Amino acid sequence: MLRSIFVSWPAAILLLVLLMTLLAPWISPYDPDAQSLADRLQQPSWAHLLGTDALGRDTFSRVLHGGRFSLSVAFITTLFSLLAGTVLGLLSALRGGWLDELFLRANDLLLALPEIVIALLIIAVMGPGFSTMVLSVGVVAWTPTARLVRSMAAQALSTHHVEASRHAGASRWFVLRHHVLPYLAGPVLAQTALRFGLLLVLLGSLSYLGIGVQPPQSDWGSMLAEAQPHALRAPWGLVAPGAAIFLVSFCVTLLGNRITRALNGQDVLATETKAEAND
Repeated sequence: MLRSIFVSWPAAILLLVLLMTLLAPWISPYDPDAQSLADRLQQPSWAHLLGTDALGRDTFSRVLHGGRFSLSVAFITTLFSLLAGTVLGLLSALRGGWLDELFLRANDLLLALPEIVIALLIIAVMGPGFSTMVLSVGVVAWTPTARLVRSMAAQALSTHHVEASRHAGASRWFVLRHHVLPYLAGPVLAQTALRFGLLLVLLGSLSYLGIGVQPPQSDWGSMLAEAQPHALRAPWGLVAPGAAIFLVSFCVTLLGNRITRALNGQDVLATETKAEAND
């Protein structure tokens, strides 16, 4: 079942986008930063597949190169949230007691605060940049994963076969590896896919506001901001990066839900709701 998911059309589109962004330096028809005011705001043509922007830069080349930044930041942030959320959630479930209660209350506090607000505060203090974007989003991006891992790990640890393993002298690492982690794998993998799409949109929003990537670098969010003043005259400047963000987020979300249904027979949102109800 999982094999059929990863050879589906959403996976194929994601792979194609990833390959195109990775190969951008070799397949881009133009230098993404090369300006030509004589060619500004041109319509899509064979010379410029997605037209040009207000400075005469090739939009197709900028989408390819901008995707490298957008996808790399989203990937690093998602990976950090996966690792941090899994470790903290498992630690809370294993230790229990006051540590578990402290974790739940801190998690509730961070979940109550909008991620973009916390990111704006951190960027305002530290200034824009690649590392700041990762840090500002990563500070709270781990909380949904940690809560899901904590709840499901607590369920797994309370089952009869885990109790039997403990009475038989199994180590804590043995219990985690053979009983807890396999139980977590499906829901956590599905939620990670969903979180990637959400974080891609969040990071694009920060760049759109002008506090993410700084010139001469570009990403899909900053391209949207640059194209907005010329939306009526040259709408293709908005469509190209906007479609890229939508397409990647949509395909990742589809894969996340398909993984969950294949492994657990239910939607990821239902899994999260069930886990949180057991807190």
